[in-house]
Amino acid sequence: MTANDFNLSEFLPYKLSVLSSRITKMLSKVYGEEYGLSTPEWRVLVHVARREKMSVREIHDSVYLEKPSVSRAVAKLEKAGLLAKTTCDKDHRLVEIEVTDAGLDLFHGIVPEALAFEAALVSAFSDAERHQLHNLMERLHDVLDMLPNATRRPQMDSERPTALPNDASQPR
Repeated sequence: MTANDFNLSEFLPYKLSVLSSRITKMLSKVYGEEYGLSTPEWRVLVHVARREKMSVREIHDSVYLEKPSVSRAVAKLEKAGLLAKTTCDKDHRLVEIEVTDAGLDLFHGIVPEALAFEAALVSAFSDAERHQLHNLMERLHDVLDMLPNATRRPQMDSERPTALPNDASQPR
């Protein structure tokens, strides 16, 4: 095989990486420019807002970020009054993170804009194509789950949220 036999722009991992990066950069304009959040801060805020309380480890397992990025995001969000740390009732050695009222207000301000971005993005697809895209992505996850050295899939939050009043948790 020669270098001419390999076209990076047609290599699926590269294409997915570029697409993911482009989507993240565009979405970051929603939560970044107007609300001042970084991508890690946005992800942490969303996951904590969907739960009553979470440990840093649970956040790390949910947002698919390195632990230092999660810790920095939690610290910045706490300093901004969007998250609060409390001691775990069951084990006083553990710290739990919870969203504050200000954090929920910010979350509720961003989510409609984020959902509008998502809707615009997938508007190029029919309902059947959106369903197919979801299924194909899940199948790729399943293939990776079978590989012995693959990074594990992030913990997905498939259960209904517990901390979202005002219909922000309603299915799309």
